[in-house]
Amino acid sequence: MRIKCPICGPRDAGEFQYDGDGNIRRPAMDEKDVSIWNAFVYDRVNPAGRHREIWQHVHGCRSHLLVERDTVSHEIFSVVRVQPGQGVGK
Repeated sequence: MRIKCPICGPRDAGEFQYDGDGNIRRPAMDEKDVSIWNAFVYDRVNPAGRHREIWQHVHGCRSHLLVERDTVSHEIFSVVRVQPGQGVGK
């Protein structure tokens, strides 16, 4: 699989690290409900098909990327650099 980094260009997936689901949103830091934090940390879906994911270009520019890809065919539909402080969830 090749990921087209917006900074470095197309690179082998081995240069990147998967950082998680790109559809979830972190709870507010002052959230006291343990069940909300538990769901954020542990509850994950494993979809077959089109999905948004966060990847980091660890062996390149170190950028965090929002990658939309098909988890079955590995076809990549879009890659966008995530800016610091930018929320990426729904």
